[in-house]
Amino acid sequence: MSRCTAPVHGHRTASARENCPACGGRGSYRSYNSYSSYSSSSNSSSGRSSSSSSGQYKTKARWSSAGSTILYTPAEIRTLTPVRENIEKRSDLPDLRDVFLCHAWDDRKDAAKELHDLLELKGVSVWFSEKDVLLGSSLLREIDKGLAKSRVGIVLVTPSFLKRIKGEGIADKELSALLARDLLVPIVHNTTFDDLREVSPLLGSRSGLNTIDDSMIDIAAKLAELVTPEVILN
Repeated sequence: MSRCTAPVHGHRTASARENCPACGGRGSYRSYNSYSSYSSSSNSSSGRSSSSSSGQYKTKARWSSAGSTILYTPAEIRTLTPVRENIEKRSDLPDLRDVFLCHAWDDRKDAAKELHDLLELKGVSVWFSEKDVLLGSSLLREIDKGLAKSRVGIVLVTPSFLKRIKGEGIADKELSALLARDLLVPIVHNTTFDDLREVSPLLGSRSGLNTIDDSMIDIAAKLAELVTPEVILN
């Protein structure tokens, strides 16, 4: 059986198709399409970059280890790069937790507990309100305190969280001070950044990670890579 020459020579012209022993004289673009598919699959198998299901380009981060398979969107890279830079600046400070997990009280046994457990399974030390924060404490005060004792702060944004911060009325100037430190990463779950912006424009102006694009397992993997001290030393 004759073999198609498209993967080697291409069928971009009529003469090229005519000269192919397998496809010559068919007068269609089927072989060219096959070549296009072949090229696309070959390029995507390199492991250096990829596209998400929505067609958005993804790539490895600067802080990714050589063997990492975790890929990020350009928006995630822009959001996490200044956070990573501050983590590196704080890498020599003693007795810091890797992550401070801020969440609504109603999420403590569901989404927040799931994220906490996934992070700890990856060797990440987590400052978690269920273990470290007294019930009834000010949300903003605990965020500030947790950030001081952790490499990075994660805010798990859920419908319960939006309801709580709307009721407490977090001051823009105080939230702005936290965001200016580039130690805060929003994780949006079962809601959207548009909903967050309606309640807190400042926090909503910061991109982050969300469970629409990634599973909670994938988000935990990205956060673990973000705070891994071993990568800092490379």
